[in-house]
Amino acid sequence: MFKPAFGLKNRHLQTLYPAFFRKQIQPKTKTEVFELDDGDFVECFWCEKPPTDDRDIVILFHGLEGSYKSPYIQGMMNALQKAGFGSVLMHFRGCSGKQNRLARAYHSGDTADAKAWIKSLSKRYPKSSLHAVGYSLGGNMLLKLLGEWGDKSPLKSAVSVSAPMQLDISANTINKDFSKFYQKHLLKHLKASLFKKYKSHPMQTLIGFEEKNIKLIKTFWEFDDIYTAKIHGFSSAKEYYRLSSAKQYLKSIHTPTLIIHAKDDPFMTEEILPKPSEISPYVKLDIQEHGGHVGFIDGTVLHPIYWLEERVVSVLSTASLHLA
Repeated sequence: MFKPAFGLKNRHLQTLYPAFFRKQIQPKTKTEVFELDDGDFVECFWCEKPPTDDRDIVILFHGLEGSYKSPYIQGMMNALQKAGFGSVLMHFRGCSGKQNRLARAYHSGDTADAKAWIKSLSKRYPKSSLHAVGYSLGGNMLLKLLGEWGDKSPLKSAVSVSAPMQLDISANTINKDFSKFYQKHLLKHLKASLFKKYKSHPMQTLIGFEEKNIKLIKTFWEFDDIYTAKIHGFSSAKEYYRLSSAKQYLKSIHTPTLIIHAKDDPFMTEEILPKPSEISPYVKLDIQEHGGHVGFIDGTVLHPIYWLEERVVSVLSTASLHLA
């Protein structure tokens, strides 16, 4: 049971504390460029280097506009290394600091790149058990992927953290009250990336939107309607949200999977949580009263304990023991 640090019970403090106050210990990483079938690429950052033995490998998927610099990724890589796991972060297209080659980018339901990467690892490391951890957008993507794969998944276990399993609800929630702060911050980065697309691709022809109007975009609904949906083959943001939300895929998951979520997550409401009838027997829910969005800070303000890392490592270690 998660117990928020004294003074950090508030949902926004839980969410923001790691970003502003966590002391970073960036793990040593080795970069691998993974070429995709459509001519694009993603950069995958291994903690130290790819393993040469049969140790378990944990594949990490970051959240919207996240990267190897994200505190939750660095913290998890360090915790996994300490526990004896190999780990690798697959950046979504354009998130590693290098712009991807195509006009398209990534989205919450885009499982193709992750599937290709996981299949590649499965072939290259046949003696290693593969596990996955996804955060926020990456958590939604991971759950959708597991549902699509069903009993054909090469993953032995998975953990999804703070996933917006019903995207329209999340887009509505983040456009209210203080949560607009997060929307504004994330859109700032998304719009900057879109501006860059106009410099190297005929974006106005592709999506029918003038570059000068990017600065006028205020909500995720607008951004996803204008760019995300159109460039990725959806008719609208509404259709994109409907088809990409992971909640509808949970019943088809055959991989032991833990969903960690806080009821006070400022990015969404409790309405996104699945009912027992909406999940398969392989899916377990760890729903906490507090924790914010990818927060879960225990201990004290001066001596924080990152409960999330302890919880995830414990789950993966148990899964690894069961496989031994």
